[in-house]
Amino acid sequence: MLTETQQSATESESQMRLLIIEDDRESADYLVKAFREVGHVADLASDGEEGLSLADSGGYDVLVVDRMLPKRDGLSVIGALRDKGDHTPVLILSALGQVDDRIKGLRAGGDDYLPKPYSFAELLARVEVLSRRHGGPAEDTVYKVGDLELDRLSHRVVRGKEELTLQPREFRLLEYLMKHAGQVVTRTMLLENVWDYHFDPQTNVIDVHVSRLRAKIDKGFDRPLLHTIRGAGYMIRDGIR
Repeated sequence: MLTETQQSATESESQMRLLIIEDDRESADYLVKAFREVGHVADLASDGEEGLSLADSGGYDVLVVDRMLPKRDGLSVIGALRDKGDHTPVLILSALGQVDDRIKGLRAGGDDYLPKPYSFAELLARVEVLSRRHGGPAEDTVYKVGDLELDRLSHRVVRGKEELTLQPREFRLLEYLMKHAGQVVTRTMLLENVWDYHFDPQTNVIDVHVSRLRAKIDKGFDRPLLHTIRGAGYMIRDGIR
């Protein structure tokens, strides 16, 4: 379930509306939860007929479609949408990962094809690309929280009138937190998006880096921006005392 903070984050301009068509309940629940955790809206259909019906309702930025579905297979769903003139971007997510399988999926109308197993970080990046190509919102290059500003292109971080010097990992950590400002960011999200799962989830590497980052962006300023949310993760936000 989304927290109140996470729900407010989904109101941002960069939010995507996604339809997940996946019959494996565990995989489907994981995807819906993961997309919602990063601030997007994700609906779920558990078979091809339901998926086609929901997709027909329109309003989705990207569809994530499994190939092997009950009632109607994924390629049939995509073909029916294309026959109706629906060009919503489709990412096919399938255990069928051979070259011939991928070619068949793309020729059926899929815009991208990602074999299982997959990294959610890669899936998210591919979905974001499809959304941008379809006219979705461009990702900001400058993030601002209170008097803290991060420029992704110049790698410059300034708080107030003071320019801050961050190590590459600290910059990536701050960038991710500011991208999701006002949202609880879990350790799992940080491990997958900042550390790419290179570390055991039980490691304290995240806490160490957050502590170092906090010292650089908050120490000496009149109010803290980086907060630890007990039992949940971290949040960067202006206005919390």
